[in-house]
Amino acid sequence: MIKPEARIEEIITRLRERGHRITPQRMAVIKTLVTNDGHMSIEQVYDHVQGNFPMTSLATIYKTTSLLMEMGELIELSIPNSGSRYDCRNPVPHPHLICNHCGSIIDVDVGSLSDLPLEVSAETGYLVVSHRLDFFGICPQCQDIPSGAQYHGGGTTDTK
Repeated sequence: MIKPEARIEEIITRLRERGHRITPQRMAVIKTLVTNDGHMSIEQVYDHVQGNFPMTSLATIYKTTSLLMEMGELIELSIPNSGSRYDCRNPVPHPHLICNHCGSIIDVDVGSLSDLPLEVSAETGYLVVSHRLDFFGICPQCQDIPSGAQYHGGGTTDTK
């Protein structure tokens, strides 16, 4: 995988080639999305950027993510019951593993899937324009939650 610094430079170059300005806020959004190991929500990006740029609006975050998606530099992952998360580090279709309890998302390397869309097209006659493969389960941290406790996104709640 490409190093975060190189990925940021790649995005900046593509933005400049298309005539877009590189504002400090836009740069902060890009750095946040590229350097974060997880797959952040818009709200998480906003909270992170607010730490350095308190005058940044939520609209700025939405506009920047929309622009990056239009350019193919960001992919959106719509997660059932959790909203959308974003991947700017590897913006090509690739598998993800999603925890049903806490919502954490990690990239999964399952070998080459590059021929799969072509195989599906050949078999069905569909023109595949995009694809996505997600695995759902329970992450190791949530598996360690004591019996009788339930996970509620920010901690556990004892059900006894």
